[in-house]
Amino acid sequence: MSQSTNPEVSRRAFLRLGAAAGAGLLTGCAGPTGSPAPGSMVLALNRSLVSLDNKLNQFEAAVTVQRGVRQALTRIGPELTPQPVLAERFELTSPTEWTVRLRPSARYSDGSPVTARDVATALEMYRKVNGSFIASFFPEWPEVIEQDQLTFRLRTGKPLPILDYLMANILITPSGANQAAELQSGIGSGPYAVMSADRGTGVYTLRANPAYWGPKPRVDTVHVRFIQEESSRVVALRSGEIDVIDTISPDSAEQLRNLPDVALTSSVGTRINQLFFNFRKPAGHPLADARVRRALTFAVDGATLAEDVLQGTVIPAEGVVSHILAGAVKTGRYAYDPDMAGRLLTEAGVRPGDLDLKIIWESGEFPSDALLMEGVQEMLRRIGVRCTLQQFEPGGDISKWRQGRAGDWDILGNGFSVPTGLAFSALQGMYGGTAEREKTRDTYHGYVQPQVVKLLESAAEEVDARARASVVAQAQQAVWDTWPCLWAFIPRSLLAHRKRVHGLSLEPTNSYDLAALRLDG
Repeated sequence: MSQSTNPEVSRRAFLRLGAAAGAGLLTGCAGPTGSPAPGSMVLALNRSLVSLDNKLNQFEAAVTVQRGVRQALTRIGPELTPQPVLAERFELTSPTEWTVRLRPSARYSDGSPVTARDVATALEMYRKVNGSFIASFFPEWPEVIEQDQLTFRLRTGKPLPILDYLMANILITPSGANQAAELQSGIGSGPYAVMSADRGTGVYTLRANPAYWGPKPRVDTVHVRFIQEESSRVVALRSGEIDVIDTISPDSAEQLRNLPDVALTSSVGTRINQLFFNFRKPAGHPLADARVRRALTFAVDGATLAEDVLQGTVIPAEGVVSHILAGAVKTGRYAYDPDMAGRLLTEAGVRPGDLDLKIIWESGEFPSDALLMEGVQEMLRRIGVRCTLQQFEPGGDISKWRQGRAGDWDILGNGFSVPTGLAFSALQGMYGGTAEREKTRDTYHGYVQPQVVKLLESAAEEVDARARASVVAQAQQAVWDTWPCLWAFIPRSLLAHRKRVHGLSLEPTNSYDLAALRLDG
């Protein structure tokens, strides 16, 4: 495995010094705009929160805020198992049927009750929306059979033994106010109600919901802001203007680590970050050949990227999903061997200079993203592969590019969250694409492999847990053998907060319970 050269070390040192100097300069010039008012706190997100719904928008930090306003029947807890929320009963009563009873006390912020009709409408709206992130996890949509206002059955054509996990991601809204789109306003049953919202700037104000059916939140007001530049978020935290910042880089953590009023917390998560190949390439294109995809993986020095660029805050993947997910297995390692890369490319008929790849990603997809992409560009250059880098700003049109609707690309820097905590769900969401779904661009970057889908369909219907785990393991190996990624890694999520904030417990989903927070003042 190659070691870092002195120029690379110097560059990292320069970047650290530059970040520290920039922080001091910003502090000196701008100054704090003021600490949060008594009883209130401020969260600064690294990506704009465009909705308080989650039909399309599911980056992890958003989940914290979205679930503060809207709730589901269940939630995935810290141990990655389902816990009841709006449902007081959620039982598998036959191989294809679950019986659910809502909590009689569950109310929306306007005082109206949560009903079985609301659940039925929510499922209908999630099913109808195009490009839904949540929809990708459902092998089949359940039918709601109402018995009374609080009791209903969820029926499927085939067994779906993980439905209690899946329903943790269906946020419930009053049926009359729901629609097949991400909701920008409206009411929910969560501990907080929306007082003001500006989707364009990503600024929201939440107030404790007086009609909340559960334990009352201890923080009266929560302000949510979008601050794109990490250095600005760090400065705002240090000054006391901001209480919590998410998804910080190792450089920022180093700046904050020993400050007396700031605490850091981290968690290995359910997310996997990938440099994913575009599977929409036509027959005859080099990337349509699994031999070429495999060859290119040998060009990436993942250990150096993990240690020198990401500074030990990630774990190089040894499988196609995060290793902490239930049912995850090791399928292989990404090995660094540029000579092997060259030989395999030659065997596949690809000569030096033949490949000119375009790598795209959205800023904030993972910390130090631009520096990592520059490192990958250089590594591929060493084996005769040219790369063009294109970085998209948050809130831009990268989603259209991902769907193949805006422009062509070859490798996508991407992260995939798994809010169910199950390896099967990760596989279903990323690798369960079919030719039918590809017609509407609802596959994961064009990934359509019938042999993988067949295994996933078998696993989805298997009621016996041990037998299902065996099939899920086979599916993971089948995916690995298609070489879907140039490189992949599991991030250790890093979050920083002022010490006046208590009760913040970062979960493997890189989110936390907003209602559990309390303040010193």
